[in-house]
Amino acid sequence: MKVSQKGLYALQALMMLTRRYNQGAIRIRDIAYEENLPEKFLELILLELKNARIVESARGAKGGYQLRRPPAEIRLSEIIRLIDGPLAPFGDADQLRSLIDRDADHRALYQVFLDVRDPAAKILYNTTLADLIHRGPANPKSRKNRKKSEGTLLPMMVASGGTQGHD
Repeated sequence: MKVSQKGLYALQALMMLTRRYNQGAIRIRDIAYEENLPEKFLELILLELKNARIVESARGAKGGYQLRRPPAEIRLSEIIRLIDGPLAPFGDADQLRSLIDRDADHRALYQVFLDVRDPAAKILYNTTLADLIHRGPANPKSRKNRKKSEGTLLPMMVASGGTQGHD
C-alpha cells in the first residue's frame, strides 16, 4: 500500500479539523498555514472530501471547512480509499481471493499479498481521526517551529512523486 502526497495532505488537513472539531468552520488559508500545506492543492483536496461528505463548507466571512461527522466516525480506510484507491496491490480482498482460487501457479504469491493486506486494512478500518488525536503529538516541539519533514504521518508509506498513487 502507498499513501500519496495528496493522501498525506488530506490526512493532515483532517487531523487539523479534528483538533478544532467544535470551533466551527476553518478557513483554507488557516489550515494550509497551520499544516504547512500548499493552499491551492488543499482547495482541490477539500473539495474532493466535501463531495465524499467527509467535510462540509460554510460561506461568508466566517466560512471555511469543518468535519461533517464526528471524528470518531471517520475511519482512515475511508479517507485513503477515497484519495488513493484500493488498500491492496490487486484491489480488494475479494479480488485477491479470486486470484488465489483460479491461478494455481501463483496462488502462494497472491496469498502473501492477502496476508499483508488484511492486517493493514484492519488497522486502517479500526483507526479513526479521533484515535489519531487522542494519541497526541509524537514530538513535543511546537508545530510552528518544527521542520516540514519532521513528524509526518505514515512516512514509510508515502509514495514518492505524483498525486494519485494506487496500490
